[in-house]
Parts: sequence; C-alpha cells; structure tokens
Amino acid sequence: MKFIEEIVVDAFLPTFRALLAEDLRDRGFTQSEVAEALGISQSAVSKYAHGEVSTNERVATDPRVVDLVSRVGDGLATGDMTPVQALVEAEVLIRQLEEGDLLSDLHEEEMPELASHDGFRSIHDPEGRLRTVEQVRSSVRRGLRMLTNTSGFAGLIPNVGSNLVESLPDADSVDDVAAIPGRIFDVKGQATVPGEPEFGVSGHVAGVLLSARAAGADVNAALNIVYDAGVIEDLEAAGYECIEFDPDAPTDPVRELLTDRDLPETFVVYQSGGYGIEPITYILGPDAPAVADVVRVLL
Repeated sequence: MKFIEEIVVDAFLPTFRALLAEDLRDRGFTQSEVAEALGISQSAVSKYAHGEVSTNERVATDPRVVDLVSRVGDGLATGDMTPVQALVEAEVLIRQLEEGDLLSDLHEEEMPELASHDGFRSIHDPEGRLRTVEQVRSSVRRGLRMLTNTSGFAGLIPNVGSNLVESLPDADSVDDVAAIPGRIFDVKGQATVPGEPEFGVSGHVAGVLLSARAAGADVNAALNIVYDAGVIEDLEAAGYECIEFDPDAPTDPVRELLTDRDLPETFVVYQSGGYGIEPITYILGPDAPAVADVVRVLL
C-alpha cells in the first residue's frame, strides 16, 4: 500500500528542490541563502549540489515543473515572490499533477490496482465510488468471518452452495453487488470460501437482493441457506418475518410479492422448491454482517 503523498515526498519534492537549488545557485545564491530560501539545511543543499539525492526524470523534465522552477527562482532572486507564495505555487502544481496527471500516473505504477478507478479524485473523495466499493467489500469480509467462525454453518449450506452478497447504495445490476466468486460450499463439514469478494460474480442471490430493492425494500445484503420447515419455524420464533414466494412464477416473484409491503430492517423470503428447483431460504438485511448474524439463531 503506497499513498500518493509518498509519491509527492519521494519523487516530486526532492526533484523540485534539486532543480530549484541549482537554479538559485546559478543566480548567485550562496549555499546558506539557498538553504534559507528552501527551508532546508545547508547539508541538504550540499547533497542536492553533489547529486546525492535521488530525483525523478519524468518530474524533472515535465514542462510545468521546469516553468515553475524558473518562475520561483526568478521571483525569489528579485524579491518579487516570497517563500510563502513560492510554497503556494508549488502546492497548486502538486494538486494539478495529482489529478489524473503525472503524479497520479506514478502512483498507479506503484499501485496498479488503482488503474481501473478515477485516480486522485476517487482516492480523496470521502463520498466517492472507490471508497464505497472498498467499504462494501470489507463489509462482506466481516460477514464471511462471522459465518465461517460460526460452528455448524456448513450444515446450512444448500447443495447449490451459499453466497453472501452486499450491494452498493445505488445498485441496479449484478455488477453493483459484491459476492463470493464460485459460492461457499460445504467441504467435509467445513464452509469453504474460494476467493475474495468481487463485484458481478453472483447472478442468483444478487438477483433476489436486487428484486427486493426494486420492490422498495430498504436492504443492501442477502444470504441464501437451506430451506426446511424447521428453519422457517426457528426464524419466525426469533421474530423474523418470513415470506414465501413461488419460484415457478412467470414474472419476478420476489419483486411482486414485496412491492408495497411494509417490511422490517431484516426479513426472510423463501421458496419450498419446484420442478428442478432446490428449495432455498434467503435472509435479507441492511448489510452483510447483519444477515450473517441471523444464522446464529439457527445453530
């Protein structure tokens, strides 16, 4: 994990200071005057002068950096620019280079997984999609830990496997729903999770969740487990509303069944099977840990 601020510190600042120190020396500044102008020690200036500080060639040759060094050097030499203004000018350029530009490119090279996102804006936007995407993944991981650490959960996994899913707040397709690729299976009494949460890898459980959301249910997560009469009885006894739907209905049975219904924060829908269809119970709720927690009443 590398922060874009580290790119600024490791690549931009030493390069900019080295260029500016050289520019000021060329203008007749002494080593102590360069140190005072840059706010660094004379020993640091000496290191810059002798090439002992690592610089970044792409930063050093960027026309905007070259232009800023020239303007700041001239301004400090003539007295037209104060150190504060020089700092502001440098900060403005840094922000520009961070936003989908040179520093953002350097950051993506250090963190290739950022390439599919909107660079600086996504990373620094507290309401941005990237942050929300990672929060949903994290929520699914927490729910998974609860399930896999719950003794007996493997016995609630249906033959088709279980999946724990959670959607983005504005989800309208399976691509907006995080789930477990390949589903969770019972392997010799152990719930086995084949991979990390990904978006767009669940069709069935994500579809049930999206249908419930389309009906107006205020839910973001779902989990499928086995169906039998005892499971439904236990869930009802624990206070959860359980609603049966017909899997053979020609339209969207979950959406039609839940539309205009006053639903609690966490509830259950289930189907008792059909021709070639395994009966399944679906727990729906506000987030993955919340629906995972419901399983505990069954064990």
